[in-house]
Amino acid sequence: MVVVKFILSCSFGKDSLAMLLKVLELGYPLDEVVYFDIGVEFDSIRNNAGKMKPILAEKGIEFTILEPKEPFIYCMCDKPVKKADGTIQSGYKWCGGCARWGTALKLDAIKKNNAKYGDEMIVEYVGVASDERQRINRSKQGNRIKIYPLVEWDMTENDCLEYCYNKGWHWCENGYELYDLLDRVSCKYCRNKNLKELRNIYHFMPDVWQELKDLQDKVQMPYKDGKTIHDIELRFINEDAQITIFDYLND
Repeated sequence: MVVVKFILSCSFGKDSLAMLLKVLELGYPLDEVVYFDIGVEFDSIRNNAGKMKPILAEKGIEFTILEPKEPFIYCMCDKPVKKADGTIQSGYKWCGGCARWGTALKLDAIKKNNAKYGDEMIVEYVGVASDERQRINRSKQGNRIKIYPLVEWDMTENDCLEYCYNKGWHWCENGYELYDLLDRVSCKYCRNKNLKELRNIYHFMPDVWQELKDLQDKVQMPYKDGKTIHDIELRFINEDAQITIFDYLND
């Protein structure tokens, strides 16, 4: 008899949380929910993970929180890293773009966690929304099979967000709904953020913006499009100054 374990990896962003909530609602088989806490998540992400924990416990579903072996900031700024030319640099630098080392840490931790099941078949629920079908990978890897229920349910990213809101789940950060400020709720320091997201962090989350500035001083590497966080801040300051002048002239 083949033993099958059903595992759902949840980042507690809108897509994976919507998938988890609907899997529970529909009574799909589920043995374990895995959350990888990289250490620099927004508070609302951790809050939602904490909110989910007793719900899963009541249903007898294992809830596993994974963490990287070494602190994120150490890996980013201080860890000795051997470059292609054989020289050693301090830290992996900003995470994102072509250097998605944070994702590599997550996948490695999940792989090691799955190893506890030995030769048992693993069916993994993956939170890819129906408007991101290009991310689907249906290839079987050993005893591991990925399935994409959000695609099956034809739930887009917007559908997922509304579904979470309707179920009473929110991402409140500094008095703001995080998804009103950001397109994607990834780690606070991800360099994949667009200018709109960075502008909103600058204006509405000054504590996070200060953290980015402090890290920029340690990393000594451009954050986006050859620009440092300080360069981007200067752009925002100039934009705000222009808006003020135009408002004055229009009065």
